[in-house]
Amino acid sequence: MIFVAGSANLDFVVQAAHIPAPGETVLGRDFKTFPGGKGANQALACARAGGVATEMLLALGDDAFAAPIEASLTSAGVRLHVIRASDHPTGTAFICVSDAAENAITVAPGANSLLREGHLPSLKGASHLLLQLEIPLETVTAYARSARQQGVKVVLNAAPVQALPQELLALIDVLVVNEGELASLSGARADIAPCLARIGVACVVVTLGERGCVARLDGDWYTQPAYLVDAIDTTAAGDAFCGVLAASLSKNLGIQDALKHASAASALACTRLGAQQSIPALADVSAFLSAMPAARADRHAELRQYCGIPH
Repeated sequence: MIFVAGSANLDFVVQAAHIPAPGETVLGRDFKTFPGGKGANQALACARAGGVATEMLLALGDDAFAAPIEASLTSAGVRLHVIRASDHPTGTAFICVSDAAENAITVAPGANSLLREGHLPSLKGASHLLLQLEIPLETVTAYARSARQQGVKVVLNAAPVQALPQELLALIDVLVVNEGELASLSGARADIAPCLARIGVACVVVTLGERGCVARLDGDWYTQPAYLVDAIDTTAAGDAFCGVLAASLSKNLGIQDALKHASAASALACTRLGAQQSIPALADVSAFLSAMPAARADRHAELRQYCGIPH
């Protein structure tokens, strides 16, 4: 079982030709609302795309925005531990999606900011605790500490990026970041490999968008070139990746296979609009992988070269 503790939002999504620049007004097209939030998206990905038993601790307001979030998660089989806030609204996110499948997101945390150390239930039966940074940092640290004390491995998706205390870094078993987050956390503007050398976590996974992803585990390197798809919305691609990565590790897959499954789920999520709605089922991920040929050796070599990985 995977336990997820983190954010849940209702996403307000507008499609437009491009993302507005500062001071610019852009005429949008379709407007829809979707259940979202990094924590909730990743919990749903663990259950739906990863196919593992999943529980989630989340905070919601006592309002109408909470209902579609709860319905989405429970329909995917996620068991919920809800902290209900009467004085804070359910978290919201305002998202503009461009025709190039890029997005710009502004989050109003609302009830997410209320999660505290004492809210975490027992993690008995869990193999991994999956965390993100859309809830208070001191709460994330407390949850990671509790997981370590209970013999549960900690996976942290360090997004949205912020400085991480050494105490938290010492509690993490798997750190997942994108290229920009890696640069910020490492304090270096260099290739991926030297940046990773500055982060004291045994397993670090770096997502590289359309290039793919790379992992360093106990000094060994693993690369996974991206699967090529016709993307229409990348909003939950990273969350799909994190959820399926954690699910794969909980099933004792090796890191290379875990990267492959996570990359496939992420690619499929890019082909659909919305956050949780875009996350594929496990059967879809399996069928996609069966239809995809293994990445050529030269694509792995290109990825290693881009990352500055020594031969």
